[in-house]
Amino acid sequence: MSSSRTDVLVDVTMPQMGVSVAEGTVVEWRVEVGDRVAADQTICEISTDKIDTDVPSPVSGVVAEIVVPVETTVSVGTVLARIAASGSGDAGGPRGADDALGDAGGPGGAIGAPGAAASVADANGAGTAAPPAEIAPRRELPARRPAAAPRRYSPVVQRIAAEHGIDLSEIEGTGRGGRVSKRDVLAFVAAGGSAALERPLPGGAPAPEPPLHIESPYRPEPAPPSAAAAAAAAAPLAPHTGRLPRMRRQIGERMKLSLETAAHCTTWIEVDMSRIEAARAPLGYTALPFVARATVAALREHPALNAWLEGDRYTRPQDINLGIAVSLGDDGLIVPVVQRAHELSVEGLAARIRGLARRARSRELTPDEVRGGTFTITNPGQYGSIMATPIINQPQVAILDLEAVTKHPVVVTDADGNDSIAIRPTTILGLSWDHRALDGAQAAQFLATLKRNLEGWRA
Repeated sequence: MSSSRTDVLVDVTMPQMGVSVAEGTVVEWRVEVGDRVAADQTICEISTDKIDTDVPSPVSGVVAEIVVPVETTVSVGTVLARIAASGSGDAGGPRGADDALGDAGGPGGAIGAPGAAASVADANGAGTAAPPAEIAPRRELPARRPAAAPRRYSPVVQRIAAEHGIDLSEIEGTGRGGRVSKRDVLAFVAAGGSAALERPLPGGAPAPEPPLHIESPYRPEPAPPSAAAAAAAAAPLAPHTGRLPRMRRQIGERMKLSLETAAHCTTWIEVDMSRIEAARAPLGYTALPFVARATVAALREHPALNAWLEGDRYTRPQDINLGIAVSLGDDGLIVPVVQRAHELSVEGLAARIRGLARRARSRELTPDEVRGGTFTITNPGQYGSIMATPIINQPQVAILDLEAVTKHPVVVTDADGNDSIAIRPTTILGLSWDHRALDGAQAAQFLATLKRNLEGWRA
């Protein structure tokens, strides 16, 4: 059955979910062609190597077309489905959840007719008028696969399982057709289903969290290697030839694009961290939340650095949304965003950063937590490095690099103008900035303000 419609068709597209995420995989459709949906209702689940998330409908209406089948990987911005926005007319009515999808995970309904009108939507998902379109009648559901068919898993599910040494065949999936979801794997991990899980330390103390890419440079002394480890280290490396992993290729593409787009310059300044060290130690914090709070104050004085530059369009947002680079090990890194960081104290920033980092490592970040950053902080100093030239996180105009805090002899001057040599904890702050939007004087003034904030810290 079909009926003539004049509804506005609105595109549902693959969302952007982070600086290095360029594509995603559709792992499950929650609706079929002809189903009626409400605005913000989840219509499908998508997966990347970093984030597993639901895609909501931008409008209320009727599903007119499903464009991308399950297990298909597409680029950010690709149209996944189309919604007839008004929802008027009869497209067959909603169907029950049990017959919405076959076991194969693909949509059971028909794709819109080839002659259907093209949809139009702006960046916020709001559609504009389109020519009349007709919704194609639904087809019969595909036959269910036999029980012995091989199980398929999303990239995130496979990655979490590999990290914890989990055999996915041991997990009973709760998704449609018994599909194992990210929630199933995390529940299995929480229940202690893998011998590779972190166990409490002797005495009941919890195992320490993995370090952040941007956390403290202070590290415990490494334990001496075992005989087996020493023998393995002495063995010659096996040759390896192959293509870079997809995530590394995506990061490389984004960084190369940034270098080709922005006029990169880097300015450094040395900072005495004595007062920060004295303030952080009683709280058990790293230096990062203090540097983040001092950065927010400096951005308030120098708002030109809290900005986006897209082509010739320069935007200076009112909010300060701090991006914090978090390492995912061999998978690369992701930059979750502390929204409205200017409203948070040091304690609030410390809690927010730790929570974002934990969710990043467990692949639980939402799209809203990885977009909208206006300025980024990164710190590879935990590995002992003392100077770097970070690449700007587009379309931002600057990024701050916090390096290792190390003790050095420095010249200090007392109130009477007498000089002496003392040992102080110091660090190098590096600011990479876009010469299209800023000049060297602005970068230097910002760093001088940041230095003043840190060296003059008051509890």
